[in-house]
Amino acid sequence: MVDLKGQYLKIKSEIDAALAGVIDSTAFINGPEVASFQRNLESFLDVNHAVTCGNGTDALQIAMMGLGLEPGDEVITTPFTFIATVEAIALLRLKPVFADVCRNCFNISAAAIEEAITPETRAILPVHLYGQCADMDAITRLAEQHDLLIIEDAAQALGSRYGFENGLAKKAGTIGHVGCTSFFPSKNLGCFGDGGAMFTDNPETAEKLRSITLHGSKVKYFHDMIGVNSRLDTLQAAILDVKLRYLDTWNKARAGAAGYYDAALGGIDRLRLPKRMKQSTHIFHAYTLRTDPGERDALREFLRGRDIPTMVYYPVPMHLQKAYRHYGYSEGDFPVAEELCRSVVSIPMHTELQENQLDYICSAIREYFNTQ
Repeated sequence: MVDLKGQYLKIKSEIDAALAGVIDSTAFINGPEVASFQRNLESFLDVNHAVTCGNGTDALQIAMMGLGLEPGDEVITTPFTFIATVEAIALLRLKPVFADVCRNCFNISAAAIEEAITPETRAILPVHLYGQCADMDAITRLAEQHDLLIIEDAAQALGSRYGFENGLAKKAGTIGHVGCTSFFPSKNLGCFGDGGAMFTDNPETAEKLRSITLHGSKVKYFHDMIGVNSRLDTLQAAILDVKLRYLDTWNKARAGAAGYYDAALGGIDRLRLPKRMKQSTHIFHAYTLRTDPGERDALREFLRGRDIPTMVYYPVPMHLQKAYRHYGYSEGDFPVAEELCRSVVSIPMHTELQENQLDYICSAIREYFNTQ
């Protein structure tokens, strides 16, 4: 599904030099490379503050802590996402409230968010799934109308740009009060372990986020608030600082591979291609297809027989996960998300895909639909 080795080999000399520099300095925690990466990330995203942390899940939790959410507050989010989105809400004893998603673009539905708002709602947590932004025009309007916070989960969309109806354009993660991302190795910008970051234009919020990542401390051994221990180590920051230089180029390569898939797989009656939102660029963290009901597993088995990997992101919606059943949701509550969990399948998508590989994958998929 990804080719991390191939990507590394193309920039091996730069990565190795960056790692050697950190090892030589032995500044493994909060070394100068961390500050350098944060500055460069701020410049890339055109945001005032980037605050790094240990991983993307921590980023979500710290963001909610920094924004002052309290136990019992309701956070509206999508049931069609990775578990970390909801896990961070639950860990803080907040209440996740789900809103169904759009069938074609996979992201949370603004109309469904509006229906889910109650007097206890404090925040909206949209996930920019698979590489493109949710409908942030509508979500921003709802947040302003109801005085709600917006916390973006931009872990799959770092580098995607959203164009507002008024002509303003902002990158994923810089639209809400705080944006969050993960640097898990398979992400478009991934390190060689775990890492995460938060983004905000508000200096007071940024100061709180930084303090929380350091045990609630601004000055060593003096603790003004309850915090956590969540830092991006210097080795990972050095790697990410190198890779950030290539992110736009890599995202364009992913878009090129997606265009090849579109051309080669279009017109298959039982297969739906990923829809592009006109407001958002798509950086294709994943290229995700939809099959007819009951056909996905047969397609995956057919491709497995030809050594073509596939993944299902995600097979079980959040409201039906055993760990979250106590919130009182039942099967049928979010029919679109449940349908997608039964029908989506992602095929290989990464920066090193070659035309012969793309052709092999597409030929196998066409063969399946022509013969089954």
